[in-house]
Amino acid sequence: MTLDAIRDYCLKKPGKITEGFPFGEGALVYKVNGKMFLLVMIDEKPLSMNLKADPEQAVEWREQYEAVQPGYHMNKKLWNTVTLDGSIPRQEIVKMIDHSYEQVVKGLKKTEREKILKQLTHSDI
Repeated sequence: MTLDAIRDYCLKKPGKITEGFPFGEGALVYKVNGKMFLLVMIDEKPLSMNLKADPEQAVEWREQYEAVQPGYHMNKKLWNTVTLDGSIPRQEIVKMIDHSYEQVVKGLKKTEREKILKQLTHSDI
């Protein structure tokens, strides 16, 4: 998955999606309503990204894919670093991004969460 594909996919998600470089020029961060759900290291070849995950799911992906490791510079229980070296199918990477986004949305204030969930429901119809 390319950086452009990641960017396009993330920016289409419901909620107030922002992108920026709060940690420096090499780390592009995507947030939903001010909370980070994806960090991609744009200067790395191959690209790598940090994604939030439910603790059990995080371990499951680590066991399934060598390119998934505990989150670099993150809470290793809740974040994975995924190296985009071609070893993980695109649909699985999309599933990981969606899962990270959903984990972050779950932690938003109730009113923010309900607004986003309503948008998700309407966009799925």
